[in-house]
Amino acid sequence: MKYSKIPHTDISVSKICLGTMTWGNQNTEAEGHAQMDFAFEKGVNFFDTAELYPVPATAETYAETERIIGTWFKKSGNRDKVVLASKIAGPGDYTAHIRTNGFKPEAIKDAVENSLKRLQTDYIDLYQLHWPERNTNTFGQRIYEYDPNDAWEYNFHESLETLDELIKEGKIRQVGISNETPWGTMRYLEESKKGLPRMVTIQNAYSLLCRSFDSGLSEIAMREGVGLLAYSPMAFGVLSGKYLGGKKPENGRLTLFPRFARYSGEQATKATEKYNELAQKHGLSLAQMSLAFVNQQPYLTGNIIGATNLKQLEENIASIDVELSQEILDEINAIHNSIPNPAP
Repeated sequence: MKYSKIPHTDISVSKICLGTMTWGNQNTEAEGHAQMDFAFEKGVNFFDTAELYPVPATAETYAETERIIGTWFKKSGNRDKVVLASKIAGPGDYTAHIRTNGFKPEAIKDAVENSLKRLQTDYIDLYQLHWPERNTNTFGQRIYEYDPNDAWEYNFHESLETLDELIKEGKIRQVGISNETPWGTMRYLEESKKGLPRMVTIQNAYSLLCRSFDSGLSEIAMREGVGLLAYSPMAFGVLSGKYLGGKKPENGRLTLFPRFARYSGEQATKATEKYNELAQKHGLSLAQMSLAFVNQQPYLTGNIIGATNLKQLEENIASIDVELSQEILDEINAIHNSIPNPAP
């Protein structure tokens, strides 16, 4: 395993981070425990979760993933050996069953307290704001369109003040953001100069099919020291190649939940075919080439891999030992230039 430091901290984390959002839906508690056992044995010391999980988010399964992690901590006794990240759910129709007061101080405090109980721990190492409260261009939207009717009120300072209180109480150690934009990231960094906590990581989608991060956020990450936690590096499994040729594997995420179609458009499929050909040309699996590409980004702190079985998990973790040559990287970029960001 390879490790990196969370920027501006002395916290060492495995570059492969174990994602958990299928536990409690596609995976049982026993399967979640088996994945944590296996990953931990392979040197993975970084787990990422969220109160929202599992996904798809429903009132019936709300926070089940955190509960599963909590029972593993209690059973294994490994809490102090794991760097644990979780998140408060941002506002949206799909989170109405959680709360309706966004990132108000009482909401953040309530979310942290409830996560601590479910996770059976006294502290969370990295606590993240899962979504911006304001309107932004999110899944599938390349262009930001300003909405004059957006009811959001500037609250970066207030949110950081609340997080600062929780840090001083010892309930969280560090803070980060997720699904943020360059503007939002810089606003948080500016507010932190007023004696408030600094956002040390940003958890955004990043893969061969979604490199929007490279258009602005990558420079911020490098110049300001904000580590990328890349999620969906396998594009919901599309970059395993298992959906090529119109295949619909029985337990595939996109088979079970076809509404998650942003990685399945015509251009994304064309790009996937080209990346698959490139991987075969160099004697690699498409999955390992895809993950190795993310692993090698200079601003990466953690590559959040997810799996629904141990065979997938083993292959994904093993990607840390794959080193892509400059020739392969150049060929990847040639494909990207011909079909740029097909799944933003």
